[in-house]
Amino acid sequence: MEENSGHPRRWAILGVLVFSLLAVVLDNTILNVAMKTIADPQAGLGATQSELEWAINSYTLVFAGLLFTFGVIGDRTGRKRMLFVGMLLFGLSSLASAYAQDPMQLILARAAMGIGGAAIMPATLAIISNVFPPAERGKAIGFWAGGVGLAVAVGPITGGLLIEHFWWGSVFLINVPIVLISMVLIATVVPESRDPKPSRLDPVGVLLSIVGLVAVVYGIIRGGELATIASAEVLVPTLFGLAVLGVFVWWERRIDHPVFDVRSFGNIRFSSAIGMMGIVFFAMMGGMFFLTFYLQIVLGFSPVQAGALMIPFAAAQLIFAPLSQRVTQRFGAKLSATVSLTVVTLAMASYAFFDQNTPIVLIEAVFFVQGAAMANIMPPATTAIMESLPREKAGVGSAMSNTVRQVAGALGVAVLGSVLSSSYRGEIAPALAGLPAEAQHAGGESIMATVEVARALGERGQALLEPAFDAFVHGMHTTAWLSAAIGAVGIAVVARWMPGKPRPVPQAEQKEPAVV
Repeated sequence: MEENSGHPRRWAILGVLVFSLLAVVLDNTILNVAMKTIADPQAGLGATQSELEWAINSYTLVFAGLLFTFGVIGDRTGRKRMLFVGMLLFGLSSLASAYAQDPMQLILARAAMGIGGAAIMPATLAIISNVFPPAERGKAIGFWAGGVGLAVAVGPITGGLLIEHFWWGSVFLINVPIVLISMVLIATVVPESRDPKPSRLDPVGVLLSIVGLVAVVYGIIRGGELATIASAEVLVPTLFGLAVLGVFVWWERRIDHPVFDVRSFGNIRFSSAIGMMGIVFFAMMGGMFFLTFYLQIVLGFSPVQAGALMIPFAAAQLIFAPLSQRVTQRFGAKLSATVSLTVVTLAMASYAFFDQNTPIVLIEAVFFVQGAAMANIMPPATTAIMESLPREKAGVGSAMSNTVRQVAGALGVAVLGSVLSSSYRGEIAPALAGLPAEAQHAGGESIMATVEVARALGERGQALLEPAFDAFVHGMHTTAWLSAAIGAVGIAVVARWMPGKPRPVPQAEQKEPAVV
């Protein structure tokens, strides 16, 4: 394969990689629609809000903790092989999730899915970097991001249809046929590639990153459950996790084969792109968490309808992501990213004005505008990250980008979910005051729990619904303002440090020999 022209079947390879990624992205968007059903004691598993957060975060934390390791292993042993093994693991753990008998089994099965996802994600971007020449790489990553947008669009409506016609486990079972088709296509279309000078593994770094992240997010979630941060149950794991992450940074700077080369942050193009990506996903994933409950409980839409309502957000990404490279080339990364991030931040702030009477047309318009802005952030940021590192380290570069994105998303769900939970508990408490102590405790945990208590009380419980909706909307407003504040920090970071017009590809890189 000549580096100047790329692999002769590179666009077919890209199609296979995007299809393989469908299962991973589809699963996360489907789960958002299924959360209300999984929380139902009759139709689902009776999961609490904390257990629902862990069903998301168990996957994300395992995924993030193993991405670097699998990126390095893929660069060393073969990215095609890693992608194939990842699909197999993902399919088997999807089966286990579908037939989980209680929330803990679901959380553990989702963690196993994270192992498969961690093998799949870095391999896809690494193979793209390997088979496409520098001149086409940004365009290819734009189409890759557009494929992710398609999965985001298909996920909610697919999840809604499955839940309406089958049991909740079908949202995981749908992954199996995608996995089987992907494995056949990977075996027949995707070429093998690897790093000719692979680095050694760093088991100490992997262990430190997993322990640190799990401890921090656990502390944050406990803060939401207890509605306070002043408890030892919150402070001890959080501070311990931060200390372990500090040791992780020290260790990675000290050794010559780090799993996460923290010195890469000295590259301003890399660090500003990473920072922007993290901030966007923190705000977006946390926002998606409360929007699911807002659409299905406060506005009363069915899972299918709630899924359909998310289509404008994803369709905008599908339309605009492949065009994002042109926007960046014309206006430069700094201007296009600053404007796009400003639009995303304003969209997050607009959620603070949504209530029970907000016209659905307005909600759809906000979703579309936010999706279009997101489409002009993620592909250029991903391209900047991938091109800041040597091509033979593509698996590690992809892993860095995806880890920050996933960890930021996990922290977004944990932090914003905890803020929502704390606010809701405080607001709903007066309405529950006349109930027995046990019902007060159960009903105050989340809006799903309050609705369940109201249902159990019959006509007497109907009086709880209006205060519950008001309390949830108040908590959603608080959470939306916090998301917007975090987005504003991102705007400042990008406007200050993101480089302007992209530099031309150096001649030396154009003549770079192909990786075997």
